[in-house]
Formats: sequence, structure tokens, C-alpha cells
Amino acid sequence: MNDKIKVTVDSHYMPEQSDVEHRKFIWSYEITILNESDEIVQLLNRFWRITDMTGKVEVIQGAGVIGLQPLIKPGKDFVYTSFCQLTTPQGTMEGHYEMQNLAEAVFNVKVPKFVLSAPSSITKVFWSILH
Repeated sequence: MNDKIKVTVDSHYMPEQSDVEHRKFIWSYEITILNESDEIVQLLNRFWRITDMTGKVEVIQGAGVIGLQPLIKPGKDFVYTSFCQLTTPQGTMEGHYEMQNLAEAVFNVKVPKFVLSAPSSITKVFWSILH
């Protein structure tokens, strides 16, 4: 079943929300979850592994996404936008969603690793502040 649920991500650095001098780097990311199966599925929980450029890892897990546990009908998608803050100008996110079908069979759907990267000019400023 999990190979019939497709997840795509589009991330964007948000310079207007970030503050390089105070090591605050913000990205928005849009997730699209497409149900290519013949069954209705529900997203139950999310599991994220966020790694910054120093190798520091933060694990986040919880019920649903953006306060929802959406039902996704066959051939339909669910799209949401969320945010991530790091203390470095680059990092990665990856994880999975725990989902179930109407028969309550639970399965995981992988969220492919994606890169969070500020423009190189910001990375250079960041390193100059640190050194």
C-alpha cells in the first residue's frame, strides 16, 4: 500500500523571517501527499528527523500535520505548508507518515530527504560571524 502514496516536497528559504546574526534560519516547505491507491487512507502521525550542518539531529513526532489527520480519497491529494527553523544556514529533513486504510491496517509512507539551504551569500555571512 505504501508504494501507492506519493510524497513530494518543495522548500523555500525565508530571508524576511530569518536573522543570520542571531543564528535563526527559517524555511517554509510545502508537502503534497498523493493517494494513487484504490482505498481511502488517513494520515495518523508524523515523524521527522531534522539535521543541521553541524550534524545536530532533532527528532519530532506527533499526531497528524498542522493539527489535522486528513482522509485522502483515491486519486486525490492533500497539500499543506509548514515551517522549519535551524541555527545553521543549511540542513536536511526526512521522515515518514504513519497512515491507515479504512480496514485500519497501519503502514508507513516515507518522506524523502530534502535539503534546507540558504543562499551561499548568507552562508558566507554566517561563517564570518562565527569566526
